[in-house]
Amino acid sequence: MAMKLAEVVSMFVGPDAEVEFTAYDGSRYGTRGSDIRLDVTSPEAVSMLMTAPGQLGLARAYITGGLEVYGDLYTAFDRLARLGIHRPSVADQVRLYRALAPFAIRRPPAPAEEVRLGGGVHSKRRDHDAISHHYDVSNTFYRWILGPSMAYTCAVFPKADATLEEAQEEKFDLVCRKLGLERGMRMLDVGCGWGGLAVHAAKNYGVSVIGVTLSEQQASWGQESVEREGLAHLVQIRHQDYRDVPETGFDRISSIGLTEHIGYKNYPAYFGFLKSRLNPQGRLLNHCITRTDTQQRTTYKNGFINRYIFPDGELVPVGRIIDAVEDQGFEVRHEENLREHYALTLMHWSRNLDDHWDEAVTEVGTGKARVWRLYLAASRMGFARDMIQLHQVLAVNPDEHGDAAMPLRLGFDTA
Repeated sequence: MAMKLAEVVSMFVGPDAEVEFTAYDGSRYGTRGSDIRLDVTSPEAVSMLMTAPGQLGLARAYITGGLEVYGDLYTAFDRLARLGIHRPSVADQVRLYRALAPFAIRRPPAPAEEVRLGGGVHSKRRDHDAISHHYDVSNTFYRWILGPSMAYTCAVFPKADATLEEAQEEKFDLVCRKLGLERGMRMLDVGCGWGGLAVHAAKNYGVSVIGVTLSEQQASWGQESVEREGLAHLVQIRHQDYRDVPETGFDRISSIGLTEHIGYKNYPAYFGFLKSRLNPQGRLLNHCITRTDTQQRTTYKNGFINRYIFPDGELVPVGRIIDAVEDQGFEVRHEENLREHYALTLMHWSRNLDDHWDEAVTEVGTGKARVWRLYLAASRMGFARDMIQLHQVLAVNPDEHGDAAMPLRLGFDTA
């Protein structure tokens, strides 16, 4: 085309970009020799960007290798976000349209890693498929990213230079302290993942735990971990939908990283079910990602996260979660935002992936590995820039007299 790609970029970013842009047509723009370089390697990448503007097109181009990023991906995102986007003049818009129109006509196939599910949204079958898509990748792959804890939720860093393992141990124990676990209690852990919290609670607090997950690989790993720890008399890790748990009379319930998969319309049924399983004066700890935009009423169903990471996932502001919890008769007693901790957690996960990059590519394929590299870096930026948050909400199920059996002051900083 007559207009070079670097010239297109120059219309949208300022002259002082600390990023170098290069393209297959030989053009370049920005700071030469920068530690961050973006390279458009093929016309197909331009078509992906044109036919799906925004995050989805960028994701497709990166996942297929049509867009290469040299240097740290998070740093690249951060610098691009700081650049801002300039609106081209009307004359330049006309030139852009003429130059890029041929690319908008082509529709390259979506990468194989992109998923679209069948069936009714949040039906048991579709929820199973959505969870399986994300979690039944490879326990080996997850072990490289998550580390020995196999904890795939926000860690809690007692200090900034704490190791990831120290921070995940602190997260497990913080949940236990907030729940006020005592020996002999019965606990239900919905969305238990690989069983790390269940094992910690049984091992350190002497409680009996039933953990449920829709991921077969998670359940298998978790039960093996229970047996290795000699805790089979206290802990069960089941491959089971939480809605199929028949037991009642639990003293405590933990919901760590599951609410994101439930769907806002299903909150009444979800929290109502949990309340039906909880004894009077029992506690619920809900830990989940939230969004900060309180005016947005729809989900990003066609965005990168929903197409590649969490099909049917839905984030809402924390206020709506608290409303939904209280609507079911719970009393909220404590709330905490841990978003900076999640940014640190994602930094560690990204480094782990980079440290095992060649092995990860061999294990799950280049496309899937690139999906994860993109996902971890983009999520880290979301938490660091306060676009998304991580909230823990502690609630209690008061008895018929309104007695919550809670201490006058809550202190969770130490065990």
